[in-house]
Amino acid sequence: MKMITRRGVFLWVLCALFIIGAAFLTYSLVTDGSVWVMKTYNSHVYSNSQLIAAGSITDRDGTVLSETVDGERVYNSDSGIRLSTLHAVGDKKGFISTGVQSIFESELVGYSLWDGVYKITKNGSGNDIELTIDAEINEIALEALGDYKGTIAVVNYLTGDIVCMVSTPTYDVNNIPSDIDSSDEYEGAYMNRFLTGLYTPGSTFKLVTAICALENLGSDVLESSYTCTGTLDVDGIEEDEIVCNATHGTLTFKQALAKSCNSAFAQIAIELGAEKLIDTAESLGFTSSVTVSDRITSAQSRFYLEKSDADTLVGWTGVGQGDTLVTPAAMLRLMCAIANDGKAVSFNLVNSLTDKAGESLGITFSSNETQLISSETASTMKELMRNNVTSQYGDSNYKGLSLCAKSGTAQIDDDESHNTAWFVGFMDDSEHPYAFVVVVECGNSGSQTAGPMANKVLQAVVADD
Repeated sequence: MKMITRRGVFLWVLCALFIIGAAFLTYSLVTDGSVWVMKTYNSHVYSNSQLIAAGSITDRDGTVLSETVDGERVYNSDSGIRLSTLHAVGDKKGFISTGVQSIFESELVGYSLWDGVYKITKNGSGNDIELTIDAEINEIALEALGDYKGTIAVVNYLTGDIVCMVSTPTYDVNNIPSDIDSSDEYEGAYMNRFLTGLYTPGSTFKLVTAICALENLGSDVLESSYTCTGTLDVDGIEEDEIVCNATHGTLTFKQALAKSCNSAFAQIAIELGAEKLIDTAESLGFTSSVTVSDRITSAQSRFYLEKSDADTLVGWTGVGQGDTLVTPAAMLRLMCAIANDGKAVSFNLVNSLTDKAGESLGITFSSNETQLISSETASTMKELMRNNVTSQYGDSNYKGLSLCAKSGTAQIDDDESHNTAWFVGFMDDSEHPYAFVVVVECGNSGSQTAGPMANKVLQAVVADD
């Protein structure tokens, strides 16, 4: 009898363990099934570590950017389109980790909990993704960048749809350079500089300082005047002087922003103090990352300033030459907020995901609006940035764009040719609601190098609309 009882207990224990094991496997299948399928040793999906079984990726006009043909992953036949859309699409081996082909690989392949890889085997490829970018606009942006390393991005500031996102250096996925991992020419070629590049913002950061002043000192700051003698003596130590790009004399707040006066904006930053600058930078997203289509995450911008820091560092930080490092994505998000009544919309790169029959997969993305600044501040900043163009950059250089902008020339070292050139802003046009960011490494001057690039791309965007 005792033997039977022991056997019964033993069987109950085995049953319990079996149930627990089955439950664990079921849970793992539900939560990690797609991860298991997307292992490079799965011959249904990969060949020689290269993705082969996946649906097509197209731009917003239906131009095929990447697809599976006869068990092989192929890209558009136009080399310009391949080069300019590579960082948005991604490569075959997943080296470009922020590319759609990597981020949405299980959806592209068509894995499902119920069918597993059956449809992959049956159809030879999975689901299709349509992106928000325009391949032709991307190609024009690539041409505009030329031999420079950098990035150009354009987004609809009302919808958050990314129309253009180009990063250089890039490479032809159909003819990968043999020295891609050793040559300086291809340094950072796997990196999408729009999302993961971290740059000294230069004078574009004066927009942040201006916003901080408007929201803490009020509109009275617009009536203030500042004296620029070419240098600003902060603490009596010559080595700590803040050097300006010119001797501007007496300037109003509006003139100081248009002429990008370091002396004036250092004075404003010091008057505000480190704590207020820190709070504003954090609220505007300069200490956080930017998310695209809910899954693609940018690098985290970095704002290095402490409440106890000396006035000299506070002043340099206020003009964009402190220790701050900004992603182009974070700066573009701010441009969208200024253009859109203070509200920043969620960025999106994916228009739709459908199966081979053209039926929607039912996957949606966030469409949130975040109030970064007050409506009043946004309106004032729009006027100030419009004045930058009409009084300083030349409206005739941006014909028909109703451009509001700010340039930046970030000094990296004593060699001016190493400067990072910025040009950021938006079109104040309800029919063409686009914001943009251009960053050019070793570009010397923001307005002279990055500005014409922005004009070339935006003119193409308007013509395409």
